Order: sequence, then structure tokens, then C-alpha cells
Amino acid sequence: MKVVTFGEIMLRLSPLGYGRFVQSNKFDVTYGGSEANVALSLANYGIAVDFVSKVPDNEIGQSAINLLRQYGVGIKNIIKDGERLGIYYLEKGASQRPSKVIYDRKYSSISKSTFDDFDWDSIFKSADWFHISGITPALSESLAEISKFACKKAKEQGLRISCDLNYRSKLWTPEEANKVMSEIIKYVDVCIANEEDIEKVFGIKAEDSDVNKGKINYQSYSNVAKQVHEKYGCKYVACTLRTSISASDNKWKSLIYDGNKVIQSKEYLIHLVDRVGGGDSFSAGLIYGFMNNLTLEETLEFATAASCLKQTIEGDYNLVTVNEVNNLAKGNTSGRVQR
Repeated sequence: MKVVTFGEIMLRLSPLGYGRFVQSNKFDVTYGGSEANVALSLANYGIAVDFVSKVPDNEIGQSAINLLRQYGVGIKNIIKDGERLGIYYLEKGASQRPSKVIYDRKYSSISKSTFDDFDWDSIFKSADWFHISGITPALSESLAEISKFACKKAKEQGLRISCDLNYRSKLWTPEEANKVMSEIIKYVDVCIANEEDIEKVFGIKAEDSDVNKGKINYQSYSNVAKQVHEKYGCKYVACTLRTSISASDNKWKSLIYDGNKVIQSKEYLIHLVDRVGGGDSFSAGLIYGFMNNLTLEETLEFATAASCLKQTIEGDYNLVTVNEVNNLAKGNTSGRVQR
């Protein structure tokens, strides 16, 4: 079993602790990016995974590759070319102060990619699953076309395809996202979204819900998942549902629709350490469940528990074991010291 993910890995710079940008003269350094985060989670679960990307041929690009290699992610399809690695700055929020992200990723190596950079026939050889997010095609017009082509090739070669819509307002408009993602979604088996993505990308709104006020109507999101399934033909539509009590405390659950029924996970109350990568760890958990032939209920609970645990870990990556995820999914929520 092998998974291929395609996207950008970036340098992440964060003030120490809960410091603000304007008061910081030191930054914590790590690397991350949606599809890279998914790849690392899967490698951590023992699944063979290749990450496809493009980084500059310098020490910063090599550092990103080294990080992926350290955790067992396949890096043979990462091209070294171009001038810069994308950067994002993260200021972690607390209580009523929200987190903030500033992007510095224009003209990054991967955004300048061309069709000649990627031999998809070779990349998909012996692969079983392809994962992409809506961030990758948002980076440039060329990447939008490459992303469509990659999904088409993956479908032709019989791979299952998952896509996290991952709408980013700082990268493109809803109209631009709709135009591109309406093409990509035709190839997707598992569509993944948070409580806002589907409205922003496809214009399908959950009634009686307001995420800014922490109001989530679960039945409405079940209806949204059904509409996506009916309109675009995805075999599964999964949604993470975050109720934001504050920047420090969230409720977290999810649902999935398979064309016949909607299944909801249990709900977790999380005291956040680092919420970045929560959706990516959910995607990885779904892929893990499907590839290991878990039941749909088991798959959803595994993915939800995995993404809950991620949000208690600093950095983009979900550094937990399968056993730790299963223990939480089975109800061990006390957080007691394990001796």
C-alpha cells in the first residue's frame, strides 16, 4: 500500500510561546504544509508514502527534505529547483485573541512549476492513493492545471483520490476556487472539508450555523455533505466541525456521508496547544482507516481522535502512534500520566 501526496512544504516561523509578532525578536523554526503534514502522519502510522513537491536547491530546501526524511516520508519525487521556499508566520492566539497567519510564499519554487517537472506515470507507479488539497492549485495558474492533470492521471491509473478543500482566502477568491475545484472534484473519491470550506468553494451553506459565534447545527452540515455528494458524485464527503469557545478551547467532532447514511463521531473538548494541522491529521486518519479496511464508523473515530491529539502538539506534524489514537478513540480521555 502506498500513498502519494502533492503540495508545498514551507518554512514556518513562530514567536516563542504565545508572543505576538510585534514583540518578538526570536522565532521558532519548523516546516509544514497541508500535504506534507498528511504524508508525515501516514509515515508515522507505518504506511508507505511519497511526497511530491519542488523546493529550492539550497540549504533551506534541503532542511525541509531532511525533516521529511527523518520521519520516513519518501522524498525521491521532490525536485530541487527555483529560488525560494515559501514561508508562513504563525502567531498563536489565546483566550479571546485569535491566531494569525501571514504568508510570504509568492514566487516560491513550487508555484513556478511546469508540466515538465512531474512524470505522473512514474510517480503513480505502484501507488494506491493520491491526496491533494485546495491549497496547491491556489498557488498559481500553472499549479491549478498541473493539479487537475495529476488527478486525471491518478484516476486513469485506478488510484483512490482524496481532496481536502482547504480554502484559503489569502490565496484566492471563492470564485477562483469554485472554478478550479469544480473540475478537480470530479475525480475525487473522498472530499474533506471543514465547517466553512464547502460554503466558500461550492456556495453550499449550512443553515442555522455561525462559526464566528460558535454555533454549529450538525443536521445542517449533514445536509451540506449530502448536497456535495449528489452534485459532484464523491463516494464519501467528510466534514470536521469545530465549535470555537475561544482561541484556547474548542469542541471538535466530525461526520461522514457515504451516499446512504450520515455518521457522526464523538465530540472532544480540546484545550489547544497548536491547532495548525488539525485538518491534515484528520485527512491522514481517514486515509489510514480506508487503507486498512476499517469500518466507516471506525475510520471516522480514528480520524477524529487523531486530529484531536494533533491539536495538543506543537508544530504542524501529528507525532502520535496508532495505539495512542486507538486509546483515545476507545474512550480513554482522562489524560492521566502513563507510568
